[in-house]
Amino acid sequence: MTTGLSYDGSTGTNYVTQIATLAVVSPTDTNYVAILPQMITYAENRIYRDLDFLFTSITNTSYSMTAGVRSLSVPSSVFVVPQQINVVLGTGARYPLTRTTREFIDYVYGDPSVTGQPRVFTTSGASDTSFTFYVGPYPDQAYRTEIVGTFRPASMSSTNPTTFISLYLPDLMIMASMIYISAYQRNFGRANDDPQMAVTYESQYKSLLSGAMTEEFRKKFEASAWSSHAPSPVATPTRG
Repeated sequence: MTTGLSYDGSTGTNYVTQIATLAVVSPTDTNYVAILPQMITYAENRIYRDLDFLFTSITNTSYSMTAGVRSLSVPSSVFVVPQQINVVLGTGARYPLTRTTREFIDYVYGDPSVTGQPRVFTTSGASDTSFTFYVGPYPDQAYRTEIVGTFRPASMSSTNPTTFISLYLPDLMIMASMIYISAYQRNFGRANDDPQMAVTYESQYKSLLSGAMTEEFRKKFEASAWSSHAPSPVATPTRG
């Protein structure tokens, strides 16, 4: 059974105290307390970017296309990476749109007088506040959409003491946090007191990451031979 981490020690090990102990600082040190939010952000974002978690894939059906309008805007806070758009008819039937390029849509479906059920889409014009999807052909009615993509869960904090990472990947979070605080304490410089400190934590992080990545692939049936089994150096060929 994994012993998880929590910000305040309410579940499993106290994260704030654990990192302070490893970094040899007081958990109440004002400088340490000041960098805690960014240390957690660094650790969590690095893990989320390195691992394509199954649980971060969500479906949203809150958005609909407008007849005669080929663009659909979705706040960037909803998705980090939009992956798929389905057109949902009144019968409940779903029709996945094929991802293509903006150039293709402009060339093939550029005439707004030619409308129909959208068949293709692309992501374009994303800003810091929203994603803009373009579809083709122009919708002939207000189609309901089902958008699939990944989201970024709320970060660990005093008001959100546990997260998926802190509970199930505490070892990886500790290593990622120590990489950050090592940079803060030693500045990663060639002439610092302990030039191998950050390198050691980085090496351990990558070692743990490899195992966690394999486990995530297994969850999504993307392991060897598209199975949920751990990779085997012996049973590499698929069964015939």
